Amino acid sequence: MQLAMIGLGRMGGNMVERLMRHGHQLVVFDFSAEAVGRYQKLGATPAADLAAVVKSLRTPRVIWIMVPAGKPVDDTIAALRPLLSPGDIIIDGGNSNFHDTIRRGQELAAGRIELVDSGTSGGIWGLENGYCLMVGGSDTAVKHCEPVFTALAPEAGYAHVGPTGSGHYVKMVHNGIEYGLLQAYAEGYEILHASKQFPSLDLAQISEVWQHGSVVRSWLNELAASAFAKDASLADLKGWVADSGEGRWTVQEAIDLDVPAPVITLSLQTRFRSRQTDSFGAKVIAALRNEFGGHAVKHS
Repeated sequence: MQLAMIGLGRMGGNMVERLMRHGHQLVVFDFSAEAVGRYQKLGATPAADLAAVVKSLRTPRVIWIMVPAGKPVDDTIAALRPLLSPGDIIIDGGNSNFHDTIRRGQELAAGRIELVDSGTSGGIWGLENGYCLMVGGSDTAVKHCEPVFTALAPEAGYAHVGPTGSGHYVKMVHNGIEYGLLQAYAEGYEILHASKQFPSLDLAQISEVWQHGSVVRSWLNELAASAFAKDASLADLKGWVADSGEGRWTVQEAIDLDVPAPVITLSLQTRFRSRQTDSFGAKVIAALRNEFGGHAVKHS
């Protein structure tokens, strides 16, 4: 099948390579000429701009967008829209807010252009292991693109979950769950690392044994084992944790639906705390404890 990939970063580039391994024909575009050249050498057709992308494709065109959520997606769709024909399909494989996806789908439908949203999980390991794909869109558009999805996904790793917007909705909640899982592992390993009773605990050993028969075994814990095997103290890393939006959106959706989600919410808040070198809120607590009870404080 022929399709285009716009955005050749860590995810988009690997997806291009996996698709070509499965016999698909790729037209590629990125603002980085070096990235385009890399996949041209592997057999992809390079495009100098979005007009060239569209011109290189047979109708009905399939164009996969793999760019950061928000304005970059809107800008890319706005540039493509006047170049496309009725029946063409845009796939947004990034982590867009599902509200934006629904809006974009409605706007494109006015010109009879289909928008398919593919929540995509798998990270940098997806090239070899495949990507879990949570896909939203019309039956017709998704069916047309199914050879692409089955090539990218491992066996049973692709599902058409509903209409346009549903794929990003499911991926949003998926990432919210991920926040809670990451936080639980982080807290457990920090307790082990801080132990005074057993100061010589080997986190690499423990994380590895947990991968064999334990109820907490998982791919995330496998990655923890890999990280601890390289450096059990993680000395080269700073405890600064970013968030890309999905956790915030999941918490907001939980609030809107009156669904209690304390673990995901607190995991998100902990990420915010990680970015403070010295919390003013903690200073307030220290000051108040000192004021009402004479408790010890540390001065900077």
